[in-house]
Amino acid sequence: MSDRAVRVDTTSQVPPYEQIRAQLAALIRTGRLAEGERLPTVRQLATDLGLAPGTVARAYRELEAARLIRTRRGAGTRVAELPATHGHDAHQLGTLARDFTSAARALGADTEDILTAVRNALDSESEPAPAPDRSGTGTVNPTEASATIPGMGVRGR
Repeated sequence: MSDRAVRVDTTSQVPPYEQIRAQLAALIRTGRLAEGERLPTVRQLATDLGLAPGTVARAYRELEAARLIRTRRGAGTRVAELPATHGHDAHQLGTLARDFTSAARALGADTEDILTAVRNALDSESEPAPAPDRSGTGTVNPTEASATIPGMGVRGR
């Protein structure tokens, strides 16, 4: 799986549009998606992920509101120039931490599980681990879809 893949888990308590928004925002903020890089169309990403176009459109609208992407007629949707930052926004970091903690607790994780996951994420710059096979058949989880950005098609379903 590419380090530029977006995954959506339909069994998650986190809405699909938010999963897409958060993952694309992370790819942009970490530089994995560079300024000016073109994103797939709403329709293409929705098809790749097996979602309604309105779901992807909402994620794109929120990314535009956050000034992370821009859409221009004829030029498509592209990664916007990131403003120069001086340190981090402590309020935004706290919000992200609360959101992550809430989602992790909804999965049944306790404090130690959450801290371990954060430490592992900080220690690893490699691509995300594949979703666990909960079926016992060795097949890909049917409740998860992913697409490689930009517009490389479905990577797993």
